[in-house]
Formats: sequence, C-alpha cells, structure tokens
Amino acid sequence: MPSVVGLLEQHELAARRRVDGLREEADRIQAELAAAEQEWQEWVIARRRVGDVLTPDTGTAAVAVVQETRDTDAQVVVRDAAKAKSQVPVWREGLAWSVLSADYQRILQVAADRARLGQGPVTCQEMAAAFGMDVVPARVEALRSKAKRLVARGWLAEPAAGRFTPARGVAGPGGGS
Repeated sequence: MPSVVGLLEQHELAARRRVDGLREEADRIQAELAAAEQEWQEWVIARRRVGDVLTPDTGTAAVAVVQETRDTDAQVVVRDAAKAKSQVPVWREGLAWSVLSADYQRILQVAADRARLGQGPVTCQEMAAAFGMDVVPARVEALRSKAKRLVARGWLAEPAAGRFTPARGVAGPGGGS
C-alpha cells in the first residue's frame, strides 16, 4: 500500500511537470508573438511609406505622417532586439527588462537584489532556493542554462564559474542603464 506522502509527492511532481511544460509553451508563444508583431509593424510602415510617396506633399499633414512613421520605426527597433527565434535579446543601453520573459526577469531580479545588498554573485542553487524550487540537479541545470544565456547576451556577468551578477550598465527592472 503506497504511503500518503508518496502519493502526494507523485501528484506534486505531475503538477510541477505540467507547470514547466506550460512555461516552455508560453515562452515559445511569446517569441512567436514578438516575430508576428514585428512583421505586422513592417507592413504598417511599408503601407505608410507608399502612401507618402503616392500622396502629394500637403505641408503639415505630411510632417504628421512622417512623425507617425518615425514613432512606428522606434517601436520596431525595440521589438527588433529579440530576433524571431531568440527569447533573450542582446542587451544594449536603454533596453528594459520587460523585453525578457518572466523567468529571465526573475533571474535578473535575484542577481540584482544580491548585488544591491552587497552579498556578491548568486549561484544557481541559491536561485533555485529563492524561487522555492527543489534544489535538484535538473532544476539547477535549467537555471544555469538560462543564466548562461543571459551572460551570452550581456545581461549578466559571470565573474567566477557558476556565480552570476548583473552585467556592468544593466540597471533595475525599469530600464537599461
């Protein structure tokens, strides 16, 4: 006869696997959405530019359309930070944390909190504990993979093997520098 604790652990494991699967699917859909929005914005810009070329210059109306097109171009530049298949854009000054998925933002938040409190770099085991996860190799390696991706894209620094801190210039959740 299985124990009650054993049955609870089985249900917990099944629920945790479902959550992990849904998170992965959400990240995939978020990347697809970013690519679709970028394509849409490019078509909007193309239509407006063709309209500008085909419409005779009418003074202030033309200036307003050009300004609107420039505003749209600026939106596309922000979205362009995340390439179609990339979930983590390369960090640059002025790029906000909001371009990252929630999981990546959580990793940055833990590293930023540690740095702000003067506690030094954070390990993946410490991240797992901070997120309320079981500190088991599978969880730790999943976090390490995400942290390494943030290092590769300039959001985090790895001053020592397996120890992560915000990269120079990366500010808090509100913005880039």
